[in-house]
Amino acid sequence: MKQILASVALMAAVSLVALHQPAPADESAKAANPRVDAATIALLRLMDTDKNGKVSKKEFMDFMEAEFDRLDKDKNGELDPSELAGLRIAPRHPGGLGSK
Repeated sequence: MKQILASVALMAAVSLVALHQPAPADESAKAANPRVDAATIALLRLMDTDKNGKVSKKEFMDFMEAEFDRLDKDKNGELDPSELAGLRIAPRHPGGLGSK
């Protein structure tokens, strides 16, 4: 399960680059760490439901759970290759994917 979540998180980050117009990078985050790019900022904004500029463990897990549930088309609690092949990240509402 942890491997699936890690794989989905990695694919989610990669999908953001292809699916979303990158949000303008936060200059303070870039100044603190030059490796922070627009895709990272966009992913943070999707998961950061309380809008404090950080992702808590709960926000991360809620985001991943929502993505898993969305991908699990047959609702059997497992993702098979055909379900993972359609991986796309798309906001469901203004609060981001993680909030319920």
